[in-house]
Amino acid sequence: MQILIADDHAVVRRGLIDILSETLPRAQFTEVGSGDEVTARLAKSQFELLVLDINMPGRSGLDVLKDIKVRYPRLPVIILSCQPEEQYAVRCLRGGAAAYINKDSAADELAQAVKKILRGERYLSQGVTESLLASLDGSKRPLHETLSNREFEVMRMLVSGRSLTEIGDLLHVSIKTVSTYRARILDKMQMTSNAELTRYAVKQAIIE
Repeated sequence: MQILIADDHAVVRRGLIDILSETLPRAQFTEVGSGDEVTARLAKSQFELLVLDINMPGRSGLDVLKDIKVRYPRLPVIILSCQPEEQYAVRCLRGGAAAYINKDSAADELAQAVKKILRGERYLSQGVTESLLASLDGSKRPLHETLSNREFEVMRMLVSGRSLTEIGDLLHVSIKTVSTYRARILDKMQMTSNAELTRYAVKQAIIE
């Protein structure tokens, strides 16, 4: 079995491999450190499982996930994140991920998730299940849930203090396109400035 591990921290990749090696002792692992490397490696080799960090240099995990499910729809993808389930889990599962696991619980949940996924199932932790149930109640949906995946990523970059130029470079789009995303975000969020977005993001624990 060939497994691709994508995380920009070598020590995290090593820890994930140690966890999975106990469950899959005959598996072979390939490591990459960015979203662009993920797509390049998948084009060269065949894998049975991808473990993907959602926050990496360059393209975001959400963007990579979308691309992967178009090109390799049968490849199971486990999304790892430091962010709480309510921020990303529903987006990732709707995007085709087989599981969303918080890094804090990876040691306990990753092996369980892999076993279910290799049987053709999805893995839902208790936190993810609660997020899914909450998403069904439209009256309780926060404003940022109205944003598309790309708009949400741009918002996170804006409230993290990145300039329009930096965001454009990271997403490989023009400053004009980033400005268009910003205008849409402000409109959907019913706000008028980055400062308002930042206060909201802190309150919603989107950033610390």
